[in-house]
Order: sequence, then structure tokens, then C-alpha cells
Amino acid sequence: MTDPKITRALISVSDKSGLVELGQALDKAGVEILSTGGSAKALRDAGVAVIEVSDFTGFPEIMDGRVKTLQPKIHGGLLAVRGNAEHEQAMSAHGIQNIDLLVVNLYPFEETVAKGADFDTCIENIDIGGPAMIRAASKNHAFVSVVVDPSDYQRLLDEMASNGGATTADFRTRLAAKAYARTGAYDAAISTWFAEQLGETFPASKVMAGSLKQVLRYGENPHQEAAFYTNSENRPGIATAAQLQGKELSFNNLNDTDAAFELVAEFTETPACVIVKHANPCGVAVGDSLTDAYERALACDTESAFGGIIAFNRALNAATAELVADLFAEVIIAPEIADDAKAVFATKKNLRVLETGSMPAADAPGMTVRSLAGGYLLQTRDALLTSDDVKVVTKRQPTPEEMADLTFAFTVCKHVKSNAIVYAKAGATVGVGAGQMSRVNSSRIAAWKAADAARVAGDSDSWAIGSVVASDAFFPFPDGLLAAAEAGATAVIQPGGSVRDDEVIAAADEKGLAMVFTGMRHFRH
Repeated sequence: MTDPKITRALISVSDKSGLVELGQALDKAGVEILSTGGSAKALRDAGVAVIEVSDFTGFPEIMDGRVKTLQPKIHGGLLAVRGNAEHEQAMSAHGIQNIDLLVVNLYPFEETVAKGADFDTCIENIDIGGPAMIRAASKNHAFVSVVVDPSDYQRLLDEMASNGGATTADFRTRLAAKAYARTGAYDAAISTWFAEQLGETFPASKVMAGSLKQVLRYGENPHQEAAFYTNSENRPGIATAAQLQGKELSFNNLNDTDAAFELVAEFTETPACVIVKHANPCGVAVGDSLTDAYERALACDTESAFGGIIAFNRALNAATAELVADLFAEVIIAPEIADDAKAVFATKKNLRVLETGSMPAADAPGMTVRSLAGGYLLQTRDALLTSDDVKVVTKRQPTPEEMADLTFAFTVCKHVKSNAIVYAKAGATVGVGAGQMSRVNSSRIAAWKAADAARVAGDSDSWAIGSVVASDAFFPFPDGLLAAAEAGATAVIQPGGSVRDDEVIAAADEKGLAMVFTGMRHFRH
């Protein structure tokens, strides 16, 4: 089959970027242009010859423009199979002419929702004719080229120039695939919005869409293929960050950096630093300055921090950057990187430096997704701890200093793989036990790390002595709590809820520990 030459185009776009240049190029190539409303006006004002769709169809726009392209002369022109005798007979009988090129982008529904528009305004920004035409043209891509993205205008013109005004089958197929993806994403946005309006967290059918941001070198391992897609959430973080320098981000870089930045975003009142290795925090601290927070976070586990991800919740300055540059790190991420800090990092060409522009709200509503064989799990984001959640269950009340550290430790614990145990002192982690099958073993590992951190720092006593300890879930037996007491912890925070809570409380009282229950579990698998 000979590739069809484009002789007639229909252009109807909401996003006018590149419209005039496209129209002028098509006009120069002798393409007859049909158009509607604002698109027709913009083209005509630029000196491009345009035929109004209503003149082409012989039927006026009605119902405030809701009905203008939903018409047989439009859809017949898009859907007719060239060379099919029956189709050609129908076209002749009803005065239908071929349309070889469709250029459409849709009413800005997503943008309208993002601006917080009212219900009726959002409804009016649901495009009907556009998706209908896109789907028609895409189905008939054997003969029709369909362009839904202004970034493809030049590709279209280059393709026509290389093929005598025609387009190749491969080019049309790729355009059609992109067009169907666009209508699918558009419908996903609409269905999600409707579910939100109805208060349906989990509707009967859940449609999710993503936009390709980056094809990755490989996945978790070199033999796996991978890519990074973003959604419409626009949450500040790894999806919105600008990479200022460094090598391409890998699958594991992205995953770990997201974990680090989501944790550091939990701390809003004071400067904070989080160091992550293999998706687990190995050091977390708040401080009077970013430098103070970084040094204390690093001290928790200097060995694991090597080759880690470092996240900050404040604009990163040169003084802190100088210290960070002394450590081999994979990624640095912060809401802002000062110019003098950028100059420091510029000497380490392979270091990936990311700037997000702002911090995400830790309490913002949202969903997390995890794939399973044959489906996926969807859940709301983990909740924040409030003072109303905390209940002292032991004879001894925690001191104000202990209470501050308990809250800090439980916040960190929320971001540690289960079973999770976190020792903290003076707003910094001193030992982290992650991902163990036994909670007792997590307690022992965290205590061992606290002792090792002290040894590295030149202290003779374990940093667990005088610390507080957080557990992501209840202690099913007193043994985990006793391991923490043996390590030197003075206060404990845990969800509670075990059938043996009374035994655990009694053990805490016997050891003179203060213990609070939160009633909130923080499993993270």
C-alpha cells in the first residue's frame, strides 16, 4: 500500500503552542486545513487559510460548542478505509471527504482540577469531541496520521518532508499508540476525579496512568529492564526534582532517594538530615543547623553511610556541602542547593545532585502502590503520630526530653523495614535494626549498632545507654523490650495491642522504664 499523502488536515487544539508554525508549514505544503473556534482564529490571524468545520460539514456548532465535530462528515472522513469500495460509495453518496491528518489536544481537565475549580467548571472541561476524533483517527492509522502532542509537530513536518508530503506506516502507528495512551490517561484522570467527588477511596474499577520520565539503564539488577513513570500527583520529590549534575539515576538510586526524601519531609520544625542505604535509614538527625544534623546522622552508622543517599529538608549551604563532599555518596537531594554548595559538588562529577524546589507535605493525602502477580495493592499513605495518640502505660512518666526523642524515634521507625527497632537520643538515631524476621533480633542488631557507633566515635559506653527505643509494632513478648532495657534504653514507644501487653508493661515497670502506647502500627514491608 502506498503511504497516503496528507492533503486535508483537521486542527482543533486547546494548547496553542506551536500551532501557528504548524499551520503555516502545512499551508505552504498545500494542505487544506479545517479548524474550529480559537484554533481557527489563531491560524487565520497568522494568515493561514482555514475552513471552519461548520462550513465543511454544513452543520453549525450547537449547545455552546458541545456539538461541533460529532458529525458524520468528520468521523466518516477519519474512519473511511481507502480503497474499500463500500466505504467509497458511502462517502460519495453523503458528500464525505477524506481527512488525512488530525491534530488535537484536549480540554485541560487535569489542569482545571489542579487549580481547584468547582464541580461544574471541571465538568465543562471534559472533552468529548476530541477523544472521539482521536480514537477514530487512531483506529484508522493505516491511512490517517493523528498528533496529540505539540512536541511532535516538527517530527510530523520532517516526516512529510522526507516522504513527499506523506507519512510512513511506522510513523502513523507510533502516533496512534501515543494517541490512545493520551485518551486513556485522560479518562483515568476523569474517573479518579469522579471517585474523589463521591468519596470513593477504592472504586470498583481503578485506572492509573503515568508519563514516561526516564528509561533506565536497568532495574534492580542488570538483567532487568526498567523505566520511571510519573503521575499527576505533582508531589515535590524525586518525580519533580531537577538533576543538577552527576551520572544518570538508576532504579535503586530513585527508590532509595524517594525513601530518604519522604522521611526527611516528616521533620518540619528544625533542620534535618537522613542517610539511606538500600531503602532503610542508617542515620537520621535533627539539629540546630544542617551541618549539625548531618554530622549526627552520619555518626549513627558511618560504615553503612558509604555509598548512601543523603537528604536534607532545608536549603543546602556550602559549609554542609564541604562535609558531605568528604563522604562517598550516590545522591544528594534537598529542596534548594545554594550556588556556593553547587560549586563544591561540581568537583565531584559523578555525584548526583537533585533540587526539588520545595518539600512535600508529610500529611498530604495520597496513595501508595505495590505490584503483585496478577494485580496490585493500593493503600493510603501511612498516618502521622499526634499527641492525642500517645498514652503512657507505665508507672514512670517519660521526661519531656524522653518524650521528644520517643516521637522522633517513632517517626523514623515508620520508614524502616519491618521488623523495625530504632534507638534515638537527643534528636538523632544511635542504632537501627531493620528487616528482621524476629523483633528480638532487630532489637539486638540495633543495640549492637549503637555500641559500634560509640566505638567508632571513641566512646567507651554504648550510645544506646540513656536512649529511647521505638518499635514499629507491638512486642508480642517481653523479650524484645528486655533486650532494649539490657542495652540501656530508658523509655519505649510502641503501638501496643498484644494479648500480652500486661506482661510487657509489668516488665517495663520492673526495669524502671517509661513506656507509651500509640495505638498505631507502622509495618513497612
